[in-house]
Amino acid sequence: MKNYYEENAQRFCNDTFNCDMSVQYNFFLKNIKNKGKILDLGFGSGRDIIYFSSLGYKVVGIDPTPSFISNMRQKGYEVYEGKAELLDYHNEFDGIWACASLLHIKRDELKDVFNKCHKALKKDGVIYCSFKYGDYEGIYKDRYFNFLNEELINNIIKDTNLKIIDILITNDVRKDRDNEKWLNIILAEKI
Repeated sequence: MKNYYEENAQRFCNDTFNCDMSVQYNFFLKNIKNKGKILDLGFGSGRDIIYFSSLGYKVVGIDPTPSFISNMRQKGYEVYEGKAELLDYHNEFDGIWACASLLHIKRDELKDVFNKCHKALKKDGVIYCSFKYGDYEGIYKDRYFNFLNEELINNIIKDTNLKIIDILITNDVRKDRDNEKWLNIILAEKI
């Protein structure tokens, strides 16, 4: 996965940086404490780090792709090389933004990743994640993808300390992709 994004970093940034994410931003931020701390997990082009930072949120980014990391460090943002599977924070973030990043995690590894994300959250923190909508797992357009629907995400999180507090189905925001659907999810700690 890292190799695909490293080899296609500029094209990926060009295709995603100017996308209108206002619906997804509002869906997430209505659950985040004002000026709270956000982890952008798999930040890619840096679009979302820049946006959240412009609103006054403290944002930390993690991504496995060296070109993405170098790009954002040059712009002065706090970013680190890392993978979701190795996340090791405790009680640190008010929100985790995982936009189109966890869909590259194998389905049988997602529960463990969600548990690590839960551990990284402060009390009352939330996780936003998005997946291509459907039921497919495998290689798609030269990368591993894990498409999910409502039933699948419920099965994955049932044995975690997380619950779904909101779901939103949206069209893809990239040019010429409005026929593709996305599953947007907000997760929070079970009470």
